[in-house]
Amino acid sequence: MSHCWPESIAFREIPLVSETRICPVCGGVLRISKHRKRRLYTLDGPVCLILKRLRCANDDCTNSGTFGPEQEADYALPRWLIGWDVFCWVGHRRFARHWAIPQIRKELEDSYGIRLSDDAIEDYTDQYQTMVAAYWQDMKQLDERYADTDEVILSIDGLQPEKGHETLYVVRELTHRRVLFAEPLLSSASEEIRRLIVRAKELAQTMNKRVVLWMSDKQDGFVKCIADEFPGVPHRYCENHFFRDLAKPVLEMDSTAKKKMRSKIRGLRAIERKILDAGNGLADQKTLPDADGEVTESPPRDEFLGEGGSIVLDYCSVVRGILNDNHGGPQRPPGIRMLDALNEVSRSLNRLKKPPHGSHVHDLLVRLNGCIEKGVWGQQE
Repeated sequence: MSHCWPESIAFREIPLVSETRICPVCGGVLRISKHRKRRLYTLDGPVCLILKRLRCANDDCTNSGTFGPEQEADYALPRWLIGWDVFCWVGHRRFARHWAIPQIRKELEDSYGIRLSDDAIEDYTDQYQTMVAAYWQDMKQLDERYADTDEVILSIDGLQPEKGHETLYVVRELTHRRVLFAEPLLSSASEEIRRLIVRAKELAQTMNKRVVLWMSDKQDGFVKCIADEFPGVPHRYCENHFFRDLAKPVLEMDSTAKKKMRSKIRGLRAIERKILDAGNGLADQKTLPDADGEVTESPPRDEFLGEGGSIVLDYCSVVRGILNDNHGGPQRPPGIRMLDALNEVSRSLNRLKKPPHGSHVHDLLVRLNGCIEKGVWGQQE
């Protein structure tokens, strides 16, 4: 289905004609027989290509077709609505900057007046992906890149976005940091893995390069297939998996300590409720238990409104975020990160100066610091 162009668009016309004027069949003269218009979006504005098609002037020629201008491919591929500049712009935003399809669509319309559907943009990104993959696997380009070396180091790793989904296995060359190929597999069985190892072996032979080292996570399928297809080639752990497995006992202790810290830090919600109830007009109507379960009189609500109450809520939010943070690795375990972050918050609270006439806001911050100290006490080692 052809694209419906708005009547208000003003196109910049570009006439194109083939440079070949001799018929390749009979040697006769080629003459312009008809014109065809092709409209495209470009980053410099919409253009209209005037394509002058040629036909052989010899009536006895067996070629009844027409010849289009070769320059058309310099502007866009067949059946495209966009030029190469828009195509590269879309691909770069999608894969280098990780923009979402709706974000790309809105930016094209807002900045360049280019109106494309999400489906059209997705089709272009698929084609962009195919072209990039073909470029990276082009043997001529590979030969030029590896002309100065006779040895390569290969690695293989599997990336699974979610359990139950396909695993994307990626084979890379590490000396030049280049992805050689990638293939999704539903199964991690040895026979499935073997196809990838054999493909890597054939690629290295085609490049006439010697594989001197393999690196992976020592998955059983990797170990067996690499040993079979590359006898005598060393097979090493990658750094991340090596440290992760080496640090398993430490990470187990770290996980236990992290759970203890979480279980001991109590009273955050009670502190937050005092501020939130003051904002809702409830602070003067009831009393609330503190972290130790003791009921204290609620202070006037005006003291919790404004900057003081916001500071208390911000500190509570920071502590809650630290307790819910599970990020970390073997070199920086999550429990140690949590302990360091809580100590930093505690030091910040200790630096606060007590007002000369007392302050209920300051009392809440002291209570919060006490909750933190209960959690981190005994975990320093």
